[in-house]
Amino acid sequence: MKLFDVYPLFDINIVKGEGCYVWDDQGTEYLDLYGGHAVISIGHSHPHYVEMITDQVNKLGFYSNSVVNTLQQDVADRLGLLCGYDEYALFLVNSGAEANENALKLASFHNGRKRIVAFSKAFHGRTSLAVAATDNPKIVAPVNATNPVTFLPLNDAAAVKAELEKGDVCAVIIEGILGVGGIQIPDPDFLKDLREICTATGTVLILDEIQSGYGRSGKFFAHQYAGIKADIITMAKGIGNGFPLSGMLISPEFKAVHGMLGTTYGGNHLACAAAVAVLDVMKEEDLVENAAKVGNYLMAELKEFPKIKEVRGKGLMIGMEFDEPVKEIRRRLLFEEKVFTGVTGMHVIRLLPPLTLTIGQADVFLAALKKVLES
Repeated sequence: MKLFDVYPLFDINIVKGEGCYVWDDQGTEYLDLYGGHAVISIGHSHPHYVEMITDQVNKLGFYSNSVVNTLQQDVADRLGLLCGYDEYALFLVNSGAEANENALKLASFHNGRKRIVAFSKAFHGRTSLAVAATDNPKIVAPVNATNPVTFLPLNDAAAVKAELEKGDVCAVIIEGILGVGGIQIPDPDFLKDLREICTATGTVLILDEIQSGYGRSGKFFAHQYAGIKADIITMAKGIGNGFPLSGMLISPEFKAVHGMLGTTYGGNHLACAAAVAVLDVMKEEDLVENAAKVGNYLMAELKEFPKIKEVRGKGLMIGMEFDEPVKEIRRRLLFEEKVFTGVTGMHVIRLLPPLTLTIGQADVFLAALKKVLES
């Protein structure tokens, strides 16, 4: 049986990882500045993480969320203290798409409405919402007929107000930083306006922090730069350091009812052990602060590169836009300089490294990029 070929693969077989580095089966070392698409938050094979996972396997292994799981409460307790939303409730699921689907479902239950407002170049998964970030119209997912979606220009508060005043929008969903859309940052004043308009119209404000959350931006959630609170926050990626896990933080305004939401694997024991380890390390090693420090340094240095058209981002969520297509630059970084990076569209290279990245490791990348661009 062959694999369903829907994305290109590099002919590199990674067999080992430690910190910000990975090794292939030939023993070649690579600096990993993409972290498995932003999922590696505390570095590859962190000792505390490995210990927590191994201990859980030895005790019980996997078990679903259908019994009392004190590890879930451990996750909630630690997360509440670190993220600034300790009065909210936590619901754990498995993937970013599942978190967003449950958030939209909960919003519709809450106010009885159906329509959703999202923004141009947004990406919220490949199920209910259209894949608006892609340049290929053949892979735009169909909008869910029961929850039609209206896409509006980013940072246009007047357009949002006009739609919400029609009275049929259940939720506005927006990324803290648009990742697949090219590292686009919503204006803080726009997010404040969004909060006010949603409150005035009884519309649920959902902040999709699946890629931009969990410390990546230099704050726990990227929308916290605007000083607002959302009604529901969705999160995934770095929550389990590569173990499949996601979740929602839910305002006290929402009342839980048995049977309202459900999940088979969400919040299982192994996933929760991973999540507890991640939060422990983030706190003990000040990784949110490190993301801000190293990210600021990286962006300042990258802005001095004359061939880079624009540098965008916060913390260790960085996009470098070029006038030329970036495929060859990225290929040379990987195969000549042994540095993994990401890409979005044809002109933007994305950096989503582990939050443990050091200034010294950033300098290794800067030297490699300079070499590629100048030769």
